[in-house]
Amino acid sequence: MALSDYTVQNEVDTRSGFGAGILALGRENSNVVALCADLVGSLKLDEFIKEFPDRFVQCGISEANMIGVAAGLTIGGKIPFATSFANFVTGRVYDQVRQSVAYSGKNVKIAASHAGLTLGEDGATHQILEDIGLMQMLPGMVVINPCDFNQTKAATIAAGRYEGPVYLRFGRPKWPNFTSADKPFEIGKAIVMNEGKDVSIFATGHLVWKAIQAAKLLEAEGISVELINIHTIKPLDSETVIRSVSKTRCAIVCEEHNYIGGLGSTVATLLGRECPTPLELVAVNDSFGESGTPDQLLAKYKLDTPDVVAAAKKVIARKK
Repeated sequence: MALSDYTVQNEVDTRSGFGAGILALGRENSNVVALCADLVGSLKLDEFIKEFPDRFVQCGISEANMIGVAAGLTIGGKIPFATSFANFVTGRVYDQVRQSVAYSGKNVKIAASHAGLTLGEDGATHQILEDIGLMQMLPGMVVINPCDFNQTKAATIAAGRYEGPVYLRFGRPKWPNFTSADKPFEIGKAIVMNEGKDVSIFATGHLVWKAIQAAKLLEAEGISVELINIHTIKPLDSETVIRSVSKTRCAIVCEEHNYIGGLGSTVATLLGRECPTPLELVAVNDSFGESGTPDQLLAKYKLDTPDVVAAAKKVIARKK
């Protein structure tokens, strides 16, 4: 596909993609169970609960207990999705996730909404910019960060079919929905959205859309962009990353996360070990967030389209 093929079908939050995905998965497999920490509406679980009331557990504001219940349910063959805000289902319960899920290799799916800065007006106490780092450091944990409604729905279904612990991250605001509804989702396989030769742009989550807009601007200036959607941060599609930078000889990584511990750190480690390459990061510069609209925050923390364009030009200038 060409960059011009990625157009907005509609605007809808990625958490609604999760709601649609778990409903479809529930219809497919009777072992799928949803758990929630008193945030049913926010996690878009209403339709699942309506159709499968006996497969829902309301754990209340007790996230640590919810993780323990989810781990226990796997022993009986259930496929539990433990759901809450990303801040509460990672940072607040890290010990339980580490011990009861990751260390034990339980088939628990941790579904985390309201991730990153675009949670917006709720501010720094609810925004988490460290969750990808926390989760990908856990051995055996798959980490998925889809870009829009359609991809989140597909990722949810893929996570439910996968045997093992999964962290699935998505967001609160309405966001451009631009990927194909029938696009297959393969865990650990990046999507090359545009082929180019001057710079590689690796983007994840909400910033894939910002990267598309930036790539269009760059190509209008005669800069050929290879744009890759890294929806699975762990396991990273190392082969696709290496193949791309071997051609372009420079790269940027775009993510709605702290630059420490996120996709940028993972790509930097890979390139440092396998293919040393000039690299720039479009990410939060080691700080907490604050209250504001999603657009205001993305602009202030330099995660917007102009910032992707500037990073691309900067890294191209660094090529030898």
